[in-house]
Amino acid sequence: MHIPSHFRDADLARAHAAMREHPFALLITPHAGETHLTWLPFLLRPELGPRGGLEAHLARANPHAAAILAGAPSTVAFLGAHGYISPRWYVDPARQVPTWNFVAVHAHGTPQAVEEPRALLALLARLVAVHETGVEPPWTIAEAQAYSDRLADHIVGFTLEIATLEHKRKLSQNKSEADRAGVLRALGERPADAAVLAAMRELYPGEPR
Repeated sequence: MHIPSHFRDADLARAHAAMREHPFALLITPHAGETHLTWLPFLLRPELGPRGGLEAHLARANPHAAAILAGAPSTVAFLGAHGYISPRWYVDPARQVPTWNFVAVHAHGTPQAVEEPRALLALLARLVAVHETGVEPPWTIAEAQAYSDRLADHIVGFTLEIATLEHKRKLSQNKSEADRAGVLRALGERPADAAVLAAMRELYPGEPR
């Protein structure tokens, strides 16, 4: 991912936060002359290496599974808050062009397949526990144990220790404070852009509201 220096964020905690907040990500694996792409929900495991690790699973019938079983190096691309930025929101619109503000994280590593039934079901249970947060009462695999046991034969789980991590936060860092103020005001009037507004407020907490 191309990251100009003013958009690069080396803070591991902020990268992890973005991955937790936006866990549905794109798994990309070049293998045997093809590039496989599959959208999956991921679980961040910070303890799995210096940069953390990821867990997920996919259908065994998916051709992508063969690439995972082969241990082909992969990238997981997370897209965080994002939104269109109009030149109209700057001090001098005639000297600006449209752009897009966004947060993105790319995690690179080599997946390790998890196929042993108990380990696979434990992986699934961790994923379920995180994504059932807020459901009352939360659903658990134990409620459908027999079905889950049969389903395990048809999926491939995997862990991916993050070897390299890229975190890009393109949030008007290359603009003046006055231009950013215009962007913040405009985003504040657009409910659909609440997430990118929150990301900018985090980066510029002292700037006018």
